[in-house]
Amino acid sequence: MVEPRGDSQRAGAPDIVIGVGNPLMGDDGFGIVAIALLRERWRDTPQLALVDGGTWGMNLLPLIESARRLLIIDAIDRGLVAGARIELERDEIPRYLGLTLSPHQLDLREVLALAELRGTLPRETSAIGVQPALVELSLDLSPAVAAKLPGVVADVEEQLLRWGHHPNAAQEDRAVHA
Repeated sequence: MVEPRGDSQRAGAPDIVIGVGNPLMGDDGFGIVAIALLRERWRDTPQLALVDGGTWGMNLLPLIESARRLLIIDAIDRGLVAGARIELERDEIPRYLGLTLSPHQLDLREVLALAELRGTLPRETSAIGVQPALVELSLDLSPAVAAKLPGVVADVEEQLLRWGHHPNAAQEDRAVHA
């Protein structure tokens, strides 16, 4: 593997949080719901991009390669009890190149593998999410997964604060006066 670019080569690049998944498939939409909640409070935060990555596949590659630090929010199947909180650091995140019949079959693991091969996967990459209960045609999160949403959003916000970001002051003022 190619060594990732150092932090000095990423100076001035934004930190990127990507919510991924399919909102039509129940708990698989967890990352999309979480990113929507984060955008309410963190929109217009300098040097921070909150991205609804949906099922973009390979279209996420340029975005991932442009990040200084990357945080992925997703339903993560690790065979645990439904709703279990899962946090993975860079080397724990599954990434591989597999056989596909069409470029539309590429998923995030393959995009991350390609970024790693190119030496462009940010050194500081992590994922946070929950074990899905139901991944089937549904617009709603299961109760077990929905119950974990506030805690995961709070964990992401804590990470953003550690990275030196602060919610938009105008957003905070509106919340206080509401």
